[in-house]
Amino acid sequence: MTEGLEAITTTALGLALDAAALRHQAIASNIANHATEGYVTQQVDFASQMEQARRSLDSKGYIDAFSLAGVRVETTPALDSNGAPLKVHLDAQMADMAGNAVQYQALTRALSRHLSLLSLAASDGKR
Repeated sequence: MTEGLEAITTTALGLALDAAALRHQAIASNIANHATEGYVTQQVDFASQMEQARRSLDSKGYIDAFSLAGVRVETTPALDSNGAPLKVHLDAQMADMAGNAVQYQALTRALSRHLSLLSLAASDGKR
């Protein structure tokens, strides 16, 4: 059970870090192309990508690293309710970038703590 928990935690944190990095790239691209005619704003929706893992949890009653391995994080065009591309708003993109940077820092801190706990467990608590 511990091995499964470790694998799930590591995989989930890795996916979240991948999503945050991709989100940062998408925001940077949006900022760089804000004045480009015909440019479509890019977005990363990690929550909808995790829906597959949620369905696995609902159907099997548990989640494993294999269920998370199938999650793919991708950029998609940002569209309004009519399907038209959204315009890039620089102030909103800058705020999104700042929020994403804070989230990325929190995720790296969480992964560092998780790995240090595993290291401590592997060394039988000896320092």
